[in-house]
Amino acid sequence: MKDLQTSDLPFYRPVADECDVFETAHANGLPLLLKGPTGCGKTRFVEHMAARLGLPLHTVACHDDLSAADLIGRYLLKGGETVWVDGPLTRAVREGGICYLDEVVEARKDVTVVLHPLTDDRRRLVMDRTGEELEAPKPFMLVASYNPGYQNILKKLKPSTRQRFISIGFDFPAPEVETPVVMRESRLDEARATALVRLAGKIRALSGMDLEEGVSTRLLIYAATMIARGMAVDRAIEAAIIEPLSDEPDVQQALRDLAAVIYG
Repeated sequence: MKDLQTSDLPFYRPVADECDVFETAHANGLPLLLKGPTGCGKTRFVEHMAARLGLPLHTVACHDDLSAADLIGRYLLKGGETVWVDGPLTRAVREGGICYLDEVVEARKDVTVVLHPLTDDRRRLVMDRTGEELEAPKPFMLVASYNPGYQNILKKLKPSTRQRFISIGFDFPAPEVETPVVMRESRLDEARATALVRLAGKIRALSGMDLEEGVSTRLLIYAATMIARGMAVDRAIEAAIIEPLSDEPDVQQALRDLAAVIYG
């Protein structure tokens, strides 16, 4: 483990004992699943913990077309000859690093077949194309995340996959935690950061409105950054919160009205 000062790490404000759970999982070779809404800090948490443990981090943003070959590797033509190029999962296994699969539920189904031998006591990566079978070294860790709120019948993490991981649930932080995070990341003053966090709380509490999710901490930081750089509050909220949350004119107007109440 690298001898790093806290100030050298990617900033993350712990909410509970998630750092202890991560470290215990890593020390015992256990895969970890992070569950929570978009923009609540899952990726930053993994970046923080990788730096804290002094481990290389390979992050993969999963999508509809992500296949097992994208993770393991493939033969490519280079300089007139065919050479094997490791994918991010293979590199993490060889190096003894962390492979983080962000929104793993979005990946193709053949990906889970590759992951299963790495998420039990075998801790092995089977590479059919090269005939290799790599045993993951002790420092290697598999971390995945997904947003349960976006699951549907076609894209759902199977129970047989979920039960191969230990899991931490994430949510948007309480105001007393979120406000200092917004302040630190944007350099916005406390009064205006507090007002933004209050607005986010009101939006997240709305019901019966066509919003798939409430405003994320990430969007709050975007809005706060623009305000801190001199943009008018109403314009920053429009660009960083209202427009990203909905395309529906009536919903957008309701959000404007709510912001007007907060900002008087």
